[in-house]
Amino acid sequence: MTTSTPSTTHQPLHTPAPVSRPAPVSRRGTGHAPSHHGELLQGVFADADGHPRAGLVTLPMTTPGTRADFTPHPGTPPDAVTVVPTDRTKAARAARLAVAACAARTGRPAHGGALRLTGAVPLGLGMGSSTSDVLATVRAVADAYGLRLDPGTTARLAVRAERASDPLMLDARPVLFAQREGRVLEVLGPALPPLLVVGCLLGGGARVDTLALPAPAADDVDLRAYAHLRDRLRRALADGDPALLGRVATASARRAQRVLGHPEFDALVALARRTGAVGVQISHSGSVAGVLHDPNTPGAAARADATRRALDAHRIPYTRTFTAGGGGPDSAHPPRTRAMRRPWTPDSCSLH
Repeated sequence: MTTSTPSTTHQPLHTPAPVSRPAPVSRRGTGHAPSHHGELLQGVFADADGHPRAGLVTLPMTTPGTRADFTPHPGTPPDAVTVVPTDRTKAARAARLAVAACAARTGRPAHGGALRLTGAVPLGLGMGSSTSDVLATVRAVADAYGLRLDPGTTARLAVRAERASDPLMLDARPVLFAQREGRVLEVLGPALPPLLVVGCLLGGGARVDTLALPAPAADDVDLRAYAHLRDRLRRALADGDPALLGRVATASARRAQRVLGHPEFDALVALARRTGAVGVQISHSGSVAGVLHDPNTPGAAARADATRRALDAHRIPYTRTFTAGGGGPDSAHPPRTRAMRRPWTPDSCSLH
C-alpha cells in the first residue's frame, strides 16, 4: 500500500509595511545677522494694557554682522552642540533651543551638531554682538531643517538663550521693542529719518557686561518722561525729522548717564553742538556712541570731518562714519519732508 504524503502549500508570510520615519537632518545650514550702533531711545514704557515694560529703539547697521554655520551630527543627543569660538555660550544655548523647536515643527529627529561663528561685531561695546550671534545661529539651525522661522518665534528663542535680546530679527524697522520679553510694543514707522553717524567709544571702549547692569526701573516721573520721548520719536519718524530725532536721542542718552556715568558725555554733547550735529546717541548697555548729523543739510560731510577732528582733540576714540535711515540702514537719503528745521541745543529736549 502506498502512502501518499499530502502536499504542503507554502503560503506567503504577511510582511508589515515599513514604518516611515523622517530622515535625519544632514545638510549644513547657514544664517546671517546684522548688528546695531546702540540705542536712540531706551527706558520703561506702557504696553497696550498700560503695564510698564522695559523697551528700546536701536540704531541699526547692516555691517558688521555675524555668519553662523551649523553642521548636524545625526544620532547625537540634541544637547551635544559644540561651538567655535568656544566662549559663545549664548549661541550654543540658542542652537539647542532651535534644534528642539525645528524638530518639533518638522517631525524630524533632534540631534546635536557643530556650530561655527564668524564675523566682526565687537564684543561688549553695546552693538548687539550676542544677539547677532544668537540670531545667526537660530537661522542656521532652521536652514539645516529646511525652515525659515518667523520673527516672533526667533525673538522668543533669542530671549530664552540670552535673557534679553535686541530687535535685529525685525529687518531694521524702527520699533519699540521689549528686550526682556522678545516682543514689539509699537511699530514706530516704516523707516528712520536719514542720518549721518560719526561713531566713537566712551569710557575708553571698556567692555560692559549687559546682564550685570541693573534692570530698568522707573517711578511715575520717569514714566511720564519716557512717554514724552516716545511721542516725540513718533513725530520725528512721521515727519522725517532728523533734528527732532537727535533731540530725543540726546535726552535718552543723558538720562542713561545716571547708570552709565560716562565722563566724556558732556564733552561729546558740546562738540556735537559746535559741529552742527542734530544730537548724540549711545549704547545704553555699552560704550559705543554716535554724533548724529542730517546728511541733507549743506556741508554735512565737512561737519562730519570736523566732528572726527573734535573727537581726536578730546581723545575720544573715533570708530566709523556711516549712514542710516531714509528707508533702511546704509541707504540713500530721500528728499527732506520739511523745509525748516529747528536748531538743536543740548537742552531743547528737556523734560523738566
